[in-house]
Amino acid sequence: MRYRRLGSTDLPVSVIGVGTWQFGGEWGKSFTTDEVKEMFAAAGEAGINLIDTAECYGDHESERLTGTAISGQRDRWIIASKFGHKFHGYMNRTEPRTPADVVEQTEASLRALQTDYLDIQQYHSWGDSQFFQDDVMESLLRLRSEGKIRYLGNSIGNNQNVRQIGASRERQISVIQIVYNYLSREPEGTTFPLCVEQDLGVLARVPLASGMLSGKYEPGHVFPGGDVRSRKRAMAHGDETHRAIERARAESPHGTELATFALAWCLQHPAVSAVIPGCKSVAQVQANAKAAELTIVDSRHPQAMA
Repeated sequence: MRYRRLGSTDLPVSVIGVGTWQFGGEWGKSFTTDEVKEMFAAAGEAGINLIDTAECYGDHESERLTGTAISGQRDRWIIASKFGHKFHGYMNRTEPRTPADVVEQTEASLRALQTDYLDIQQYHSWGDSQFFQDDVMESLLRLRSEGKIRYLGNSIGNNQNVRQIGASRERQISVIQIVYNYLSREPEGTTFPLCVEQDLGVLARVPLASGMLSGKYEPGHVFPGGDVRSRKRAMAHGDETHRAIERARAESPHGTELATFALAWCLQHPAVSAVIPGCKSVAQVQANAKAAELTIVDSRHPQAMA
């Protein structure tokens, strides 16, 4: 495993993390406590130390499963959670976003995760008018002063939201989470330069493009109900998407799985600190971890971080 400093923080994160939305029950599968324990055990053995979760992956369900799985091992994990949504059922959320809501959600996350503090607490896809509420930021800073949050982050809902990312330093944001993968490169020309300028840690989410870059599904694949991906008409529809996936296959080193290449490809950009792919099995955790062993050098980014 390789590790990178997460922006200006003192957190050395593994370049491969564990995304946990799937544990909340919206990716076509329910998970037992034992299954999640086995996956985190495999992640730990591979040197992974970064977890990304959220209040609305189930009603704190992902956090509960995660907290139980890593019980007694808190010191070896860096945990990033989020606030700003309330889960009511499959893909059914409201947005409680007052200062009191933020405090209540953070306290609930701490209880679910069985921890006294979050390494990173992130805004969860907030609009500009909400994100710039000073009373919410004051509540977050108070939680930080109480030791319940170490750093503030912002999980961006719009890939090109230069206003929020540009204001990160003044809003005391240290970490940005954003969609970035071989098929979705918008941040390279819009938001990544702002992240580098402000020395922000960047967590690349959806690095496998919701499975399109996993190598598991043929173009046109349709997911069953209960899987969030079923909300799209078909997997990888569109000629340009097909061509891009074929380019990715062609660029993958001989004998390298497409998913391994796709994760490593994200990491070659100098702005990216880590990728946070999801996983549904021990085998997927182990396969994700292998991407740390592969170095992709893109000619556009010759100064990519080691």
